[in-house]
Amino acid sequence: MEQKAFATEHGHIVYWVSHPAADLAADAPWLVLVPGLTADHTLFAPQLEHFASRANLIVWDAPAHGASRPFPLSFGMGDYARWLHAIMEMEGAHRPILVGQSLGGYVSQALLDLFPSTAAGFVSVDSAPLKKRYMKNWEVWALRHTRLMYLSIPWKLLVSWGCAGTAETPEGQANMRAMMLSYGKREFCELAAHGYRMLADAVDAQRPYELDCPTLLLCGERDKAASTRRYNRAWAQAEGLELVWVPDAGHNSTVDNPAFVNGQIERFVDAVRE
Repeated sequence: MEQKAFATEHGHIVYWVSHPAADLAADAPWLVLVPGLTADHTLFAPQLEHFASRANLIVWDAPAHGASRPFPLSFGMGDYARWLHAIMEMEGAHRPILVGQSLGGYVSQALLDLFPSTAAGFVSVDSAPLKKRYMKNWEVWALRHTRLMYLSIPWKLLVSWGCAGTAETPEGQANMRAMMLSYGKREFCELAAHGYRMLADAVDAQRPYELDCPTLLLCGERDKAASTRRYNRAWAQAEGLELVWVPDAGHNSTVDNPAFVNGQIERFVDAVRE
């Protein structure tokens, strides 16, 4: 993977793009991997390794995350989607399959809404729909009021809760711990709170957020993050989407059960390309 930087008026966004392998087919698919809130590209490390010889790959550290710092917290979901789309265009990622985990799934939906017919497919991993009808008013309100709650929790306890609340396996929890500890407490809390407000703004915008490509929903069977499992059940039922539960996995199922997740993504990619 080659590390690159995309310049914006606010700062640089660091991302990685794969070097085409010698044996990679000329028509190999593009996978664009979009990590969740406070997570960095290492959340997709097992997928990057598995698909290195099967697909062209892009993964980023989202603005204000990981290596894409410093970056002021003045962006919205639409900004994320536009920047990601610009990176895709710059790298020639035509008709990619978007694989978005948690917030990355929301960013993917915003991108599909702003740039119709862009993607050949969408895999939502431990995410949820952006459409307003799925979320209760009090849930949107709560998203806007997380900052003081986060700041009130001692950092050591917050890290412990964050690891246990997002991952079920030692590998998944170790990954989450490393990502959390790459921030200081205030930086982490401000980023998390901004991300939740950004999500609330996107939901309240009540845009169509129609999925104009084949879609697969993956969700950890032990996902404890808010109402993710309830949202996925409702999403699948209302829109006729395939929902697959990831065994032995929490909210970060890409690292909790990578073999299963990789297999499901590979199956989906093959089906889309038939």
